[in-house]
This record gives sequence, C-alpha cells and structure tokens, in this order.
Amino acid sequence: MTAEARRFLVKICGVTTAEDAAAAVAAGADVVGVNLWPGSKRFVGGVEPARRVLAAVPAGVLRAGVFVNATPAEVERVAGELGLDRVQLHGDERAADFAALPRATLIRAVRVRDPDSFAEAAPWRAGLWLYDAFVAGFGGSGVAAPWSLVARAAQRPFLLAGGLHPDNVAQAIGLTRPDGVDVASGVEVRSGADGAPAPRKDPARMLAFVRAARAAAALL
Repeated sequence: MTAEARRFLVKICGVTTAEDAAAAVAAGADVVGVNLWPGSKRFVGGVEPARRVLAAVPAGVLRAGVFVNATPAEVERVAGELGLDRVQLHGDERAADFAALPRATLIRAVRVRDPDSFAEAAPWRAGLWLYDAFVAGFGGSGVAAPWSLVARAAQRPFLLAGGLHPDNVAQAIGLTRPDGVDVASGVEVRSGADGAPAPRKDPARMLAFVRAARAAAALL
C-alpha cells in the first residue's frame, strides 16, 4: 500500500486560476488538480495556463492533472512539463496502452454505473482509484456516485467523487469509508458553461468541505 493510502486525502479538482489554487492550499487540500481535457468546462487552457495555476501549489501538496482519452505520449509529455505528481485518467483509455505509467502516479477514474463497472476496471494497475458517477461526459457534473455500490465493491485505496459538497461529505465518508475525497463543482461559486467563464472556487466552501471531510475521516 502506498504512503498516500495511509492518510486521508482531500483533492480539490478543476482549479482554473492561481488564486483558486492558493485558496485550495490554504483550505488544507492535499491534492490540487487541473483539468487538461479541452472538452471540460474546467479546462485550464493548456500547458502554459496550467503551469501558472500550479505555480501556486507549494511543495508538500500534490499536483494532479486530469486527462481524457489523451495518448500515452501526450500524457507523459504534459506530466513532465508540468511536474505532475499524479496523472488522473478519466476517459475510455485502455489499460494496456498505459502499462508503462508508474503505478504510484496513476489515479484511475471509474464511472460507476452498476457492479460490472468494477470488473471493467480490473485490468488497470492504479496507485489510487477514483469512483465517480456515471453520467454523460467525464466528471464534474455534480451528480453523486452510487455510494452503496462503492461501499460494497470498491478496490482500495480509493477516492470518492461525484456530487460531494460541504453538507454531504461527512455522510458519504461514513457510508463508503474511502481513503480520500475529490470535489470540484461542490465548492464552486460559479458554474461554467458553453461560452461562459470557467468555474471559480469559493474559498469559504473549500474550507468548509475540508473541515467536514477531516472531521468525518477522524471517525473512521
């Protein structure tokens, strides 16, 4: 089991500005994530904008990049250029294509629809699993994952994602007993849409989320 599996992780994802990244760190996030998929409303804008965002993340806080259906060569290149600590694959990628990716760096997202979702993910060798809701698109929808299914069938270590916010994260943690949680829309002050500005994080909601998650994790 990896070192990070032995501590509870709070990941704040879909960060689009350096200001929001700094606020996430100040709130107590263990992992700050940027979305590198152009199809996302939280798309950070490419490598150079991502570099500026992640410059606000100090040593000791993990930097994660979210990819959807990127090639292994592209993932390797971008991860190297940005100095990513973790690579999150959130699309329909094939495990065999990423076999050379160091296991400790990989967060494999699984969109949980039914018990078969866990079997479909079996070929992957992941340092961390991330269980999210099965919806159109690839995450960040604000829809809750099926907690009861995750509680019964999840592989460890795992992060719980999907529809979490300060008011429900304690309940989710108590039911699923994850190794960490991941939040994006649940701590936003503005939701992005086609033609609209990218979502921004709310410092107060991030702080409330982290505090609620830590308190619940302490009871596990």
